This record gives sequence, C-alpha cells and structure tokens, in this order.
Amino acid sequence: MGFATASAEIRGDANGDGRVDVSDVNIIINMMLGKAEVTDAGDANHDGRVDVSDVNYVINVMLGKITPKTFETMDELYQGINACGDAMMKQYLLTQGMSGEGCIMMWYGNYPGQDFFFNYPNQALLVNQDVHDTPDSRYSYYPWYYYYGLIALANKVIVHYDEPEGYENQKLFVKAQALTYRAYAYTMLAQLYAKRWVDSQDGASSGVVLRLDESTDELPVATLAETYAQIYRDLDEALVAYQQSGRSRVFTDDFYQFYLPDDDVAHAVYARAALARNDWSTASLHALLARQNHPLMDNFTLRTTGFCTANSEWIWGGQRNDQLYYYSYHAYIGYNSSANNARTYPKCISRELFNKIPATDVRRQWWLDPAGYDYNTANGRAERGSELDTDARAAHPDLHENAYVYAYMQWKVRTVEQPGIADLCYIRASEMLLIQAEAQCMLGNDAVASSLLWTLNCQSGRDPQYSCNKTGTELLDEIKLYRRIELWGEGFDWFDLKRWKDTLVRHTYEDGGNFITDFAVTIAPDEKNEWTFQIPNPEVLPQE
Repeated sequence: MGFATASAEIRGDANGDGRVDVSDVNIIINMMLGKAEVTDAGDANHDGRVDVSDVNYVINVMLGKITPKTFETMDELYQGINACGDAMMKQYLLTQGMSGEGCIMMWYGNYPGQDFFFNYPNQALLVNQDVHDTPDSRYSYYPWYYYYGLIALANKVIVHYDEPEGYENQKLFVKAQALTYRAYAYTMLAQLYAKRWVDSQDGASSGVVLRLDESTDELPVATLAETYAQIYRDLDEALVAYQQSGRSRVFTDDFYQFYLPDDDVAHAVYARAALARNDWSTASLHALLARQNHPLMDNFTLRTTGFCTANSEWIWGGQRNDQLYYYSYHAYIGYNSSANNARTYPKCISRELFNKIPATDVRRQWWLDPAGYDYNTANGRAERGSELDTDARAAHPDLHENAYVYAYMQWKVRTVEQPGIADLCYIRASEMLLIQAEAQCMLGNDAVASSLLWTLNCQSGRDPQYSCNKTGTELLDEIKLYRRIELWGEGFDWFDLKRWKDTLVRHTYEDGGNFITDFAVTIAPDEKNEWTFQIPNPEVLPQE
C-alpha cells in the first residue's frame, strides 16, 4: 500500500528507513568522509552543510534530548503547503500525459465523455470505458496514486502546522489550505472509485480509504456516506480556520495568487462535493459564496486568453510549469501547441452538440464550423491546402504549421509558450453558476434556475439573444446543455454523465455525429462496472 501513502520527512533519518538510530550516524559520517553521496537527508540540523553538527544532532535525537520537528520554521511550513500545489502540476510515473490534475481533466473527464472527439483510435480502451474492471491497469492506478500522494502532503501539514514559531493566524491559514487540498482530493476519488450517489443506497455503498494522518497502517474502505461526511468536516474546519486567520490570497490587477486555496476555493470544492452527493441546498449555497469575488470573463478574454492565463473568473488553478513539457494538459489540447498530440490529433467538439449552439452565441466561435466545406467525414480531417484548411489557418495564424485541421476542432484553449506552458484552470465562476442553476432546478425553484442561466448566457454577453422560459425536466435539460457547452474540454463531460446517470451515445457522421467508428458506441449507466474504477488491488481490505 506504499503508493497510497507518504510519510513525513523525519529529521535525522539520513537513510530514509523511518527511524533515527546509529545507522543514520554512520551514513552521515560516511558522507563527511566522501564514502557516501551527500544528500539533503544528511543535513539533519538543516544548516545547509553535512558535518559533525549533524552527527551531534542525530545522537541527541537518539538520547531524547531533541524532539525533531517536521517544520522547524515558517518557511518550511510554506514549502510544505506549496508542495501540494506543485503536486497538481508535475509529471508522474514516467508516462506522458500523466501531469497531475491536467491528466484527470483530459484522460478521465474529456476522453471518455460524449462531447469530446479526437481521431486517435489507439485510445479506444480509455475512450470507451473498457478500463473500469482492470484494477492493475495504469488507468485505475494513476488517480489513486496521484490523489493519495496529494492527501499525504496535505496530512503532513495538517498534523504538523503548529510546530514552527510564528504568527498563529499565518499557521491557521496554511492549515485551512491543507484541509482544502485534502477535501478536493477525496471529492475526486469518490467520483472515480465509488458509485454515483443515486445508486449508493443513500451512501451505504463503498467509498474510498480515509487517511487522516501520517500512519501507514492498512485501512478499510469507508462507505460513500462516510467519505462525503469527512469531506464536509474538512471543509467546515477549513472555512472556520480561514475566517479566524483573517488572511486571504493576493488578488489585485497586477498579481493574483490563483494557485493557492482560500475560502473561495473551499466553498467551490464544497459546491462540487455537494453536487456529486445530490445535496442540492448545500451545493447552491456554497456555489454562490464561491463566485462572489469572481466576475465572469468578458467575450474578448473568452475567445483569446481565457483558458491559458488566469483571470478574475478563475477561482482556482495551476500556475504554468515549464517542466511539464509534453506531459501537460495544454500540450494535449492547445490548438497552437507544437506537441505531436495536439498537432496530429486536434481536439474537437461533437457535431451534435455544436449544432445545438445558437448562431448568436459567441461560444460557437470556440470551434471550427465546417459548414459549406469539403473534408473527410469519416474522421473529420481536412486535406492540406483545401479551402477549409486554408481558411482555418488564415483565421488562426498561430496554428502550428505542421498541425492538421479538423472539422469542429477547438479554438477555446491555446498555450502561451511551447510545447504546452500555460496556466490551468481547475474551477471558475461559470461552473459555480451552473451548479447553482442545477441545484435550484432540482429543488423545484425553476424561476431562480432560469435567472441563473440568463446571468450566465445573456447578461454576460455570451448570447445577447438568450432567454429561457422552460420548467421541470425541460429546464434541467437546458441546464445540462449549457453546462456541456460552457465547460467543454475542462474535464467535466464523463463526470457529469456519470452522476446524471445518463446514457452515453456517440454517432458516426452517417448517423448525425462526427466520431470515428471505433468511438461510436452507446454505454448505458449500468454498464462498464457502473462507470466506476476498481480500487487498485494493494489498497482493498474487507470491513471488520
């Protein structure tokens, strides 16, 4: 079960065996004598050197004269919480595409959904959800490995945040951030590895393993109700700590710490968790609170830098990382990326969803409309030098010269620097508006839900002609439609279909869609292990 846990660094444990003893003294002495490689672990007293003072430090720890701390200083505590943010934007498992949160969005949210197409049949296993019954596959392994690694980093802070000398409000703020990270990770794990709430017998079905400290003992799988209860407790505690700290992120015209959690992020995670749990009142309340400080982006930003550079609408995101290279989310989807995956397999909207977008809606410009052009309808590709290819390049001169042009390819997401360097949005205000609308609709407040749709679609300027007078099931379908349009490509497609318990249907061009034959499937909610990944084998234990 080692991949699901991570122990905190133990000061003086030079050989990394989890203990401080005479073997660590020997290792440090060998480092001093040049007989062993000098490592940070040998610097037991953290003075920047490996020398006799480190030997003395370890001996004093062994004699009980010193109790080592995980965080000796506030700088070390800040490094601990920053490690959580870094974990969401880094390479994993030496597998291209596994890039922290971006991988979850692309591989688990977009690829197996209904509205996201790319001409790469080799990904049929993932796209067609044929990985849910394979607990030993990398597809089942990766989210578990990634999110429990994030949880371990958060637990390290939660357990030890009060160790360094410093202002209490600063330490409380960091603790709140760690609780927010942990709650987010469990929210995502529950959606991947547990049944949808409506099929859970009110939460009695299995959830995930709840690790709340640094222990590495085997633990049973909690129920889904217990899992969401823990998420709620974490977020309640975080919100109190945020308030008590009196602190917040820097948020000015010149500088925005969008990559750090704060109370807005905690409210947003609460809204997501409550939505997945069908807890409509809670979802609506926290979605409202989350978006108060985040006005929707204007239409120019929406069509240009809205999804590669943080702006006021973003509630939380990942700061651009030039070490992700070809692993990054933007190297997979950015239309102007030089990465092979983006150039060769441009990401496209489903033809059927595109045709439902009104002509007056500015979001229609997020995709290449092939009406009136000739192209290969079997896979969507336009011939180089064809009229569609030429016009697409003229309209978007930053499209890479070696990129293919496809019908319905996206212009929504681009990269700032090559091959995929850009900020990555995790949560934004439009999502919160849509959560509010869906929750209010489910509560029977149709007028409120319609007003929220009007705010998103008309008042924002996205579609000045938009209006809605639908009620009941038709209104819910309208909310679903605009959630699919507004959040396309941001990692929600599969997750939404799962919780809605909707059947996934993809069609070829001949049947009204634009999917290649390999992807043109229908998947009912009760198929593919009920759309639920199996927990990787090493973590599973029976309840006692």
